[in-house]
Amino acid sequence: MPLDSLLFAAPATLSVTLVAGLLGLLIGSFLNVVVHRLPIMAQRELENYIAHEAGKELPHQDRFNLMVPRSRCPHCGHQIGALENIPVVSWLALRGKCKACKAPISARYPLVELATGVLSALLVWRLGSGAMGLAALPFAWLLIAMTLIDYDTKTLPDDLTYPLLWLGLLVNLGGTFVPLRDAVIGAMAGYLALWSVYWLFKLATGKEGMGYGDFKLLAALGAWLGWAMLPTIIILSSVVGAVVGIGLIVFAKRARDNPIPFGPYLAAAGIIALLYGLPLTRYAQGLLV
Repeated sequence: MPLDSLLFAAPATLSVTLVAGLLGLLIGSFLNVVVHRLPIMAQRELENYIAHEAGKELPHQDRFNLMVPRSRCPHCGHQIGALENIPVVSWLALRGKCKACKAPISARYPLVELATGVLSALLVWRLGSGAMGLAALPFAWLLIAMTLIDYDTKTLPDDLTYPLLWLGLLVNLGGTFVPLRDAVIGAMAGYLALWSVYWLFKLATGKEGMGYGDFKLLAALGAWLGWAMLPTIIILSSVVGAVVGIGLIVFAKRARDNPIPFGPYLAAAGIIALLYGLPLTRYAQGLLV
């Protein structure tokens, strides 16, 4: 089983790890754009569809995608130049303010860039610079984007969950992480697992406990890591969710009945399972024996 090789894999060299980290910084900058624009693109598309069906003029006829228009300051409209868009460095050089109007720039931007860079370096260092390490990079990048979008909007866009699922099956055609059979079963079992929980909860309480995006995300994780890793992912996501939820209630004074998106916890569990799932699973099995 390919994932077993993680226990004995030789780490990547320092130079390769640094290159992965620098690449991650650049990708993190792009992820900030994705997180901001993708929900807006979806809303614009929905509004255009509603207007079209009603025979009305489309409300959004200008081009708006991940590339166009150029990034601008939301306060004064100043167009962000290349030197103002260097990951982390530009934010520090500008002291977290717009060059033109001095309006504050959220610290989340450099934090996302830094987190993406560090995680990219960790994955390549841990998994090596071969097929596993390279495949793990888009896996992590997509999960980071989904985590932030779900946190902001409480939705997991199909434009990210479906590519993650299909990419997982593609990567495992040659058994990079798990045999293709395990990946296909993992995708089906991941979707059905949360789908069943959703309907049981709805029938018992009359409320919706999670969204369909969560089903698709767990299906995607199953496609990458196989059906055998699903119990570990679900347990890890529950533990991470409980820790974060309690922390938000205690320290951020968040109301207990305020819904918390489950996608970020699934994403975190997916990363942990990729890196340390097998040792954790074997340790848990040892405790039960």
